[in-house]
Amino acid sequence: MELLQGRLPRRVSERGDNPAMSEESQIVVPPSFIALFVDPGRSRPNVSRAEIAARYETCEDLANMLTEHARTILWQLGVAEVDVMVRVHRGLLDPASGVSAAEARWVTRRLAELLEWECGLFEAGVDRADPR
Repeated sequence: MELLQGRLPRRVSERGDNPAMSEESQIVVPPSFIALFVDPGRSRPNVSRAEIAARYETCEDLANMLTEHARTILWQLGVAEVDVMVRVHRGLLDPASGVSAAEARWVTRRLAELLEWECGLFEAGVDRADPR
């Protein structure tokens, strides 16, 4: 334990950080993402919290990285926002993207949210991004 400038003592690990504030505990995973890992009729996720947090970080980072790409497509092709979202979603459905179909859907919605665009691809049971 050490005193920090007159504050209450806290435990400091060998690395110098507070073990009660692990990096994992700092990640707030939204319920919409956790729901991707809950089987129908169940109330608990089918994977660990650590795995959900890792997948969330990957998907959130992907959505943030795609913002500039989506804006570029919109500008270069002169298409509607929803058409950009369809293209992005179809690209995310490729196995090489590294995300599941459910995660691709979440990333697409998150991207629309970040861009402040209306997504509308998955509303009322109609999946406009479905290539079939």
